[in-house]
Amino acid sequence: MNRDLLQWFDQGHRSMPWRDDPNPYYVWISEIMLQQTRVHVVIPYFKRFIETLPTVHHLAAIDDEKLMLLWQGLGYYNRAMNLKKSAQIILEKYGGHLPKSKDELLTLPGIGEYTAGAIASIAFGQKEAAVDGNVLRVFTRLLADSGDITKVATKKRVTEAVMKELGDRPGDFNQALMELGALVCLPKNPKCEICPVAHHCKAKEQGTQESFPVKPKKKEAVHENKTVFVLRTNGQTMISKRPEEGLLKNLWQFPLVDGHMNRKDATLYLREEGYDPLRIKKGPSYKHIFSHRIWNIHSYIVDVAEMVTNHHWIVQDELSEYAIPSAFSKILEYIEHEK
Repeated sequence: MNRDLLQWFDQGHRSMPWRDDPNPYYVWISEIMLQQTRVHVVIPYFKRFIETLPTVHHLAAIDDEKLMLLWQGLGYYNRAMNLKKSAQIILEKYGGHLPKSKDELLTLPGIGEYTAGAIASIAFGQKEAAVDGNVLRVFTRLLADSGDITKVATKKRVTEAVMKELGDRPGDFNQALMELGALVCLPKNPKCEICPVAHHCKAKEQGTQESFPVKPKKKEAVHENKTVFVLRTNGQTMISKRPEEGLLKNLWQFPLVDGHMNRKDATLYLREEGYDPLRIKKGPSYKHIFSHRIWNIHSYIVDVAEMVTNHHWIVQDELSEYAIPSAFSKILEYIEHEK
């Protein structure tokens, strides 16, 4: 299987900046960005990140606000903060060079089993498996393994099976597996007719490809109703910083309250908060999906008589200089188009 897969990979794998130049720093940054994010989305973010922070030294020294702004749109902002924490450890403990061993990589914030295996194998040629969702899908089909992939025992079996196939090009083999899962061995309607390892696949032989992988049903996402206010006066807009813990921690947002308000209730609420609304109009209404919850957002664009001074007011054109999460992107687009 190893030879068949690598031959396929060598003949036409996708070009990616971190793959074309697999230095350890690039591999590390790309693997963190690729967690829960597709390759085509990551590439422009990766290029911008590397242009701004070309080395571990630059990453370790960047201001938190600038880092959040650089990460804006990728989501899971804790990943960015863990990158900075890890960069500081790499400088202090490893002289600015990523450690080569999987065990040492696992000690860095934000690096788990998969990421450590990917960095160790791709950047340093270590014989380590890198088992993510794509690889679990590929190998449970190859083996017709009906174990629940969320269970430790199943992941262990798959990891052992991958280790046996690594050969003398472990980094390329791991990347080939990921490529196969992304392009051929798809969750639905796998392209078995062009799969380079179809003749090794027990699920293909049995005609049960779409029965694998086996995993528990997803929990239904929790729906939360939210009302967002864009408050403006004299060319200034009010934003506030989210708490240091919890969802979207330390990011900036427009004033946000639980529940949906009609125009009358919104006006009463604003007056209770000390504002004098001169003009209130409906902004975008939309859903924003997080991993385990959904915000059903209603918004209002409100011109107020004057600022409430104990809040943070900025010139509207400066909004792009603040890390405002994608949950508010439709509102940002709306007020941009208003100009």
